[in-house]
Amino acid sequence: MNPLMIIIGAAVMAQMLAIGANHTLGQLASMPRHPRALLRYFLPVLVLFPAVVILLVYLFDLSPAIVTGLAILAAAPGAPMTTKRSEIAAADLDFVSPLQLTLALSAVVFTPLMLALFYALFDLTIERVSPVAIARQVAMVTFLPVFIGLALQKFAPGIAAKARKPINVIANVLFLVMAGAVILAIAITPELQQALVIGWPGTAVIAIMSVAAIALGHAFGGPGNRRRAGLATATLARNIGLAIFIAGMSEPGEVAVPTILVFAAIGITFGVIYGIWIKRQPD
Repeated sequence: MNPLMIIIGAAVMAQMLAIGANHTLGQLASMPRHPRALLRYFLPVLVLFPAVVILLVYLFDLSPAIVTGLAILAAAPGAPMTTKRSEIAAADLDFVSPLQLTLALSAVVFTPLMLALFYALFDLTIERVSPVAIARQVAMVTFLPVFIGLALQKFAPGIAAKARKPINVIANVLFLVMAGAVILAIAITPELQQALVIGWPGTAVIAIMSVAAIALGHAFGGPGNRRRAGLATATLARNIGLAIFIAGMSEPGEVAVPTILVFAAIGITFGVIYGIWIKRQPD
């Protein structure tokens, strides 16, 4: 594995460890257990958003690199920064925190299944990898560190309390290092520089995806705008670190990284605009 992927893997693991260290099993269990409520909250994130991506790929003439980036994003829910991004929209963090954790854990099963679907539908630049292999990789960088953090909370609360702040600092530093490393890789790699200019069709698709994610989350959220804001943010906020990690699992997949970064930038912009709007709405 090249140095860039080591940095990305370490950053994702640190983010996932921070999620586990800052939450408890009790919070995970606080997600609604009624099947109808769970379906309403998971549907926009895990089903409708990928469906929108599939529809847009069929409607627009996009390069394989862009399609691959969009497919990976659709398959990467549970962004570590969901809670922090939700604060901008004054979302209900008691709802967002367990939702974020549940979505992060679901990636072990959801990500390989969704990628298998996109493999079947489109010509992706990433080499075909078995769902078991993807699940194993995702489990190592998401599932394992989250449960280490949860185990600390459960069995060594004193150590967890002392370690929480250093873990958060390390996670934030590694996230910045990852961002810098990716930018540097693009700066020194001609192929990635060329791919970064994804053109108006790719940019338009990403903008539509962002608006659709917010609209779906807002529509299925509730009761109240604070919970709507939380689900809208969770639908929009894909796990960028995990997406880049998956793209880098094979050398041909690296051309999908610029699309993932463009989505991150546009998604954050639309998220901030939505946050400002939702704060002005009566609850």
